[in-house]
Amino acid sequence: MDVSALCRDLVRIRSENPPGDTRDVAEYIHAFLLESGIESVVVSRDGRRCNLIAPGHNPGLLLVGHLDVVPAIPTGWRHPPFEGVEEEGYIWGRGSSDMKGGCAALLTALRRVAGEGDAPSCQVVFVCDEETGGCHGMEYLLAKDVLRPCDTLIAEPTPRLSPCIGQKGLARLSLSFSGEPGHSSLYPEIGRSAIMEAHALISFLQEIHEREYPVSGEMEEIIARSSGVLEGIFGTQGLDRVLRRVMFNPGVISGGEKANIVAERCDLDLDLRIPWGCTTGEVVSEIASHAPSARMKATSTSEPSFTPPSATIATRISSEIGRVYGEEAVPIFQWAASDARHLRKAGFPTVEYGPGEIKTIHGIDERVSIPSLKCAEEIYRGLILSYC
Repeated sequence: MDVSALCRDLVRIRSENPPGDTRDVAEYIHAFLLESGIESVVVSRDGRRCNLIAPGHNPGLLLVGHLDVVPAIPTGWRHPPFEGVEEEGYIWGRGSSDMKGGCAALLTALRRVAGEGDAPSCQVVFVCDEETGGCHGMEYLLAKDVLRPCDTLIAEPTPRLSPCIGQKGLARLSLSFSGEPGHSSLYPEIGRSAIMEAHALISFLQEIHEREYPVSGEMEEIIARSSGVLEGIFGTQGLDRVLRRVMFNPGVISGGEKANIVAERCDLDLDLRIPWGCTTGEVVSEIASHAPSARMKATSTSEPSFTPPSATIATRISSEIGRVYGEEAVPIFQWAASDARHLRKAGFPTVEYGPGEIKTIHGIDERVSIPSLKCAEEIYRGLILSYC
């Protein structure tokens, strides 16, 4: 089975999160590894969200993928999202880029190395819930101390010449605002609207977004380079601010009781991405001070992080990218978040690199090109051999 066929199979095995059931896909990969002569075990907190670990022998390299995918409403797709159709040089379907394509390339690279008689000196982990924060996956495995800190590659989708060596911080906040109800005909003179309290906070977040946080030296160079790559992907100028500013999204807002009642309650779920030059704690504290009437809970936080471009894992993956593509690799910082934040915090030098069409991730008509799958397989093979 080649990498494109394996990717098709993985896309066809449903593993949307929520609900987060990865039993079938974990069992499939377990059988694939066993046929390749590689032992693996399933680890789970609840028997449904399953992680797969191949412990390896004296590993100096950790290879990571995630098995869960975001849900997909089937309307509007060129092909049904879970059929794994191959057409026009792509595998189409939910998770093809994020990140069953990367998982497939890791697996076929491992099989090739094992088949060539080299014992892969690496540990392999496929986790169950990267898309919902990692409490049943990477965070759980790190807390159980089943992973030893070592150089780490996550096969998340990246630009073809740009391994990701750093990520912005993350803060996910849930706020509950309380107001003073009254008759709508008297508002705003009488009563206090919880909805307008939430609106005032969103307006303040726009002020935070307008700030830029200075960095210096090598960090400044990497951010500028990364911004250029980001603009090239999306064909839009001015995206430099994505990496330099606090990005925020009021993803869910609900409240009020009736149109003619001043709203007594309003709930707001926020997602914020924190740039280098400030800390997540600083931003969260400032938000709390501007919402004194709200109850606030941080459901997930992490600081901006990076692995130095001179780190062994960064130089080796860059070397393999250059060998396969015949062009110099350009390490970048990323605007999104992944399990890299948990791993770096635990002392794992971590880099992301994988196949995928960045603009289609989490969207309609997600797909991955077959040439990028094959190149990723060869890059991973070379990386694995460099640690043997």
